[in-house]
Parts: sequence; structure tokens; C-alpha cells
Amino acid sequence: MITIENGRVLYGENLDSMNANVLIQDQEIVEVSQNVRQGKVIDAKGCIVAPAFINSHIHLGDSVAMDMGDGKPINEIVKPPFGIKHQILAKTPPDLMSNSMRESIWEMLRTGTTTFVDFREGGLEGIDILNEASEGIPIRKVVLGRHDSFLKSTPNPVIEVIVEELLESCDGIAPSGLGEINDSVASVIIETCERMKKLSAIHVAEYEQVQRDSVNFTGMSEVQRALNAGFNLLVHLTAPIKNDLKLLADYGVSVVCCPRSNGALAVGIPPVKQMFDLGVNLLLGTDNLMFNSPNLLREMEYTLKVTRGYYREYFPPREILKMATVNAGKALKLNIGSLEEGRLADVVIVEQMSHDPILSIINRTESKNIKGLITEGKLVCIK
Repeated sequence: MITIENGRVLYGENLDSMNANVLIQDQEIVEVSQNVRQGKVIDAKGCIVAPAFINSHIHLGDSVAMDMGDGKPINEIVKPPFGIKHQILAKTPPDLMSNSMRESIWEMLRTGTTTFVDFREGGLEGIDILNEASEGIPIRKVVLGRHDSFLKSTPNPVIEVIVEELLESCDGIAPSGLGEINDSVASVIIETCERMKKLSAIHVAEYEQVQRDSVNFTGMSEVQRALNAGFNLLVHLTAPIKNDLKLLADYGVSVVCCPRSNGALAVGIPPVKQMFDLGVNLLLGTDNLMFNSPNLLREMEYTLKVTRGYYREYFPPREILKMATVNAGKALKLNIGSLEEGRLADVVIVEQMSHDPILSIINRTESKNIKGLITEGKLVCIK
């Protein structure tokens, strides 16, 4: 058993601030109260006790291509199969890629992230490289695979077999986008994921041109097509058109926002407040290692300030922190994301540096201010 005492706890799904102790036993939080005190005691005086962070969208393989391609148009950098990143990935030896990914995984832990969702290029080999990179590191990974056959005129029965093989080794499927695969392939992916009870995700409406192309070729936006197909998780939504956001809310599908990546690529700012006002469940991801560090603290601060600047009005910081914790736990159907009885104990202990604990995390916390990290009830030794 572990007791975290004397801290300012952000409790429950609303992240309510309260002075309390947290008792952890057998990987779970079993009690949050002022009086509980058993087992190993961690003194969190002067600290905030918060849910550990969930990075809901990352491309870890791009750790080998940091800051390459800057200034080029987005399609030249990331569009498969001939974008700059894909050329680099194809030429990179597996051991170099694994080592680069491993350092990025440690960086996530150093900045309070205990769970990440990786869009894993490279088929089964790519999944194996990630497994090697993460071996022995106390972090939870959600691996979403893909295969080059999705981009070609491959018969649907063959696609189904490939998807089944991938899903034996990963947690779901995440093709690049609907500009790279057709709706028939998307349907096979969705049907197979649903049958095997796995997750499906896709980039949509990342920039205006892909939306125009989608309408010109199919008569529908990328958002409409993704929702019709049945994807569980949509990434970006930087360039919605017409009634995309209303449809999104009606379908109840979660969205991962990646504002720093969108900013780095000069494609816009995601409509965070509009989606929030419509009741869309919003998550946060650091996206591509080519452009960003995998640091959710940086992502939260940027998201809060760029959203306020874009709309020229207040946006609550509590909702930004939820995007990296509570909301992600719900969308990914993981028993994490909030500190309450019965949840897995994924906890970050952070030095409090201002009067507002949530703004202290978002605006002021750096890796040096993280005083403790627990994943599934175990203390993590951060390198």
C-alpha cells in the first residue's frame, strides 16, 4: 500500500481541488480522504496530486526526423507514401528508430505522461520496433497499426486478412486519412475492428485542401465520410466545413486536437471552443515528433492560450486539463484519467507554484517540478 498525504488533490471527473490523502492498494485508488494513512507514505506537502497525463495522438517513429522539412507544405512533409517523413522512415535502420523512440518515451514519462496512443506506421515490423523501444519502460501504450496495402488497389478480402493479422499484435487500426484510402477500405477496417473489439482512428480535416478534395471527389467532407464509416476517434478537425461540427456532436465521436502541430504546419487552429460548446468529447495529442516534443505540458499551455486568443474570450483551464486526463480515459475506455476510488492509480505529483492548482500545472510546470509519478500503483523511477 501507498499513501500520498498532505497534497492538493484534483479529485474525480471534475478535477475538484481538495486537501486529502490518497490510498493506493493493488494498483488501484481505494480511498481519498483526509484521515487515511497506511503503508508507504509519500509526503506531498506543497504539491498538487493529479491524474497522470494521456497523450492521445503521437507518431513516435518520427523521432528520427526531428525538425526536418520545416517550411515545406504539409502534403510534401507527411502525405504517404512519398512524403519527407515516409522517405526518412523507409531509410532508417530499425535499431536507430527504436533508440530514438525509446528516448521520446522517456521524455513523456519525465513530463508526466503515463499513457500514449501511437499511430504506428510500418505494419507488423513497425509494431515490433515500438515493442522493442518500450521494453522495460513503465508506460502504457495503445498501438494503432496500419499497412501500405491500404493505399493500393488491394482487394477487400486481402485487406481484411491484413487487418486481422495486425490486430493480433496491436490495439486498433489508424490509416493516415481519407485522402489516401477509399471508403471501401475504410469500411473493411471498421468492420474488422468492431468484430475484434479493437479501436479505429483516422486523421480528418487537418487542412482545407483535403476537405476540398474530399467534397470534389465524393460530394462529402472528410468528417462526414469518417462518421459514416464508423471510426471511433477522429484526429485534428482543424478545418471543418458546413455542418461538420454539428454532425460530430450528433454522432458522439471523440476528437483529438493537436494545436501545436497545426500551428507548426501553418494549417490553422482547431475550433476547440466550438466543439466544446457542442458537447464534443475533446482529447489532446502532441502529434508528430518531427515538429513537437512529446510534452503534454507544453501542449496544454499552447492550447489554452491559442484558444483564448483565437476566440478573444475566456476558456476554462479545467477543460484543457480534462482533455489530457479525464476525457481521454473515457474515449479510450481505460480505467484511468481521474483520481477516485476504483480507478487505476496513474498519478502525477507536481510542485504547486501558484494559487490556482490547474493553472500551476498548465502554465508553470516543467519536468523539474514533477516530484513523483505512479503508474498502476507503482512508483516510477524516471531517467
